[in-house]
Amino acid sequence: MTTPGRAVARSRTDSTRFAQGLFDGLPGRYDRLGLLLSFGQDRRWRRAMVDAVAGMRPAPQVVADVACGTAGVSLQLAERTGARVVGVDVTEQMLRVGQRRVRAAGRADRVSLVVGQGERLPLADSSVDALTFTYLLRYVADPAATIRELARAVRPGGVVSSLEFAVPDSPVWRPGWLLYTRALLPAAGYATGGREWYEVGRFLGPSISDHYRRFGVDWHVRAWRRAGIDDVQVRRMSLGGGLVMWGHKAGAGPGDG
Repeated sequence: MTTPGRAVARSRTDSTRFAQGLFDGLPGRYDRLGLLLSFGQDRRWRRAMVDAVAGMRPAPQVVADVACGTAGVSLQLAERTGARVVGVDVTEQMLRVGQRRVRAAGRADRVSLVVGQGERLPLADSSVDALTFTYLLRYVADPAATIRELARAVRPGGVVSSLEFAVPDSPVWRPGWLLYTRALLPAAGYATGGREWYEVGRFLGPSISDHYRRFGVDWHVRAWRRAGIDDVQVRRMSLGGGLVMWGHKAGAGPGDG
């Protein structure tokens, strides 16, 4: 089995293998890692992302949740929209944990989880009313192409909504964020999950900084628009540590005027 430490040392050209290796040993504790990195704000960020889908009128019938991990967002989508939800993730271990959570929540009739890549979705064109994706773009070789692929699966007029970690813009908050992600997060990871969590914690902060050096928030907005997503909205959360974006697939869908 590939450990996160070895995965970090590999080239990112094989993005699927990289993501699988990074989180392979963490499924049972994945949600706690998100809480650590987000200063405990991860649940609030995810709720804000789902708000854009839950507010759709008419309500969505089918929603895709890409990079679904252990199905936390998938379950929230099912609860708040009444839709049938298809969760997609590259890591089978994550999906196994997610399937147990889905059964425990009594949602197996409306939430299905499948192995797949954001870069090559196992979904037909315009087959879902809405799509969410969470913490995905740092793990793909071509973020712009991935955004186009995600948009492809959404029907005209449907909603696309996302959550990513971000780097605070403020010169007041950025130094504290750097200290937390470079020093405190790896230490907290080691204390709560041992060597594997330490390696993941050590990787995450620099990976976020590197991503936004190459692909700033303005770049993300332009990439969404070029993929055919209109009315793109951006919400920075928790002093800039979280980034929620949403918009509508170009064209008019059922019930859209």
